[in-house]
Amino acid sequence: MKLYDSIGPNPRIVRMFMAEKGIEMPRQTVDLRGGENRQDAHLKRNPHGQMPTLELDDGSYLSEITAICEYLEEKTPAPAMIGSTPEERAECRMWTRRVDLNIAEPLANGYRFGEGAKFFEKRITVVPEASPGLKKIAANRLQWLDGQMAGNAHLCGKRFTLADILLYCWIDFGNQVGQPLDPANTNIAAWFARVGARPSVKA
Repeated sequence: MKLYDSIGPNPRIVRMFMAEKGIEMPRQTVDLRGGENRQDAHLKRNPHGQMPTLELDDGSYLSEITAICEYLEEKTPAPAMIGSTPEERAECRMWTRRVDLNIAEPLANGYRFGEGAKFFEKRITVVPEASPGLKKIAANRLQWLDGQMAGNAHLCGKRFTLADILLYCWIDFGNQVGQPLDPANTNIAAWFARVGARPSVKA
């Protein structure tokens, strides 16, 4: 296998997931800022032109971070970062979906349509007037999540999972692009500090 890697929160999620599982493989950096991901060579790997992309041993390609991480979990089940039972896997997938749809997606587009519009307008459709509202949605859902995390070490209770990795990488990205975590979200702030102490965050 080979990982086509780049800057940005999505490739970081896969790297962090791999680090937690002790998975190593060759990596090739794709120049995201230079637009290499939108050129023919990469579009053959991923027609969406997004990052990251995983090349499988049979020469086929897999993209979308959840699909990549689930594939890696099946190939290397231990330590389980999604779950070792149907119930654990379902719980992790539930929280991963909630974080992805309600926090990561509006946070990302709030940035792409706002501060990042000049960079992204030549690559995707941007809607600048939507940026403030999307940021409000992400902030509101983080506030809701803070209440859900009361008394829990992680999103899936005591288990550190893919859902936590996804949330951590996107909150950290938000902190860098004008959408800092509201310190009033004390449960998430404490969780963020705990996760930030894990060696895998440096992957």
